[in-house]
Amino acid sequence: MTDGMTRPTRALTLAGARAALDAALARAEEIDARMNVAVVDAGGTIVAFARMDGAFNLSGGIARDKAKTVVGFGGVPSAGLYEGLKDEPAVRDGIANREGVAAFGGGVPIVVDGELVGAVGASGGSAEEDTQVAQAGADALA
Repeated sequence: MTDGMTRPTRALTLAGARAALDAALARAEEIDARMNVAVVDAGGTIVAFARMDGAFNLSGGIARDKAKTVVGFGGVPSAGLYEGLKDEPAVRDGIANREGVAAFGGGVPIVVDGELVGAVGASGGSAEEDTQVAQAGADALA
């Protein structure tokens, strides 16, 4: 029975996060990119992370921020956030200057049965490469 005060939700498991991580890393290998990949749950908490050999050290935090940005803005891909705000400079610049926000390509939502359960963030290549890698991770659970 539902009381209108709560709702059931899906939760990303470690097994799911690892499947997303493995798929993202496999895609990075395919395109010969050295990446950092972060998988977060719907609350933005890291569930799985990997830094490939040769990946930029500072890109780890960027990968995490991309994933957290996606769930923090309700499942909007990180590239879409910038696109949606590009014509509103004050809002765009205000959001982009918030700590932990990454409004550029490489963060992709993980949606299962229409519900946002987490996100994958990738960093270390171009925005297009980062997005490809993150999308491969998200697709592993779609």
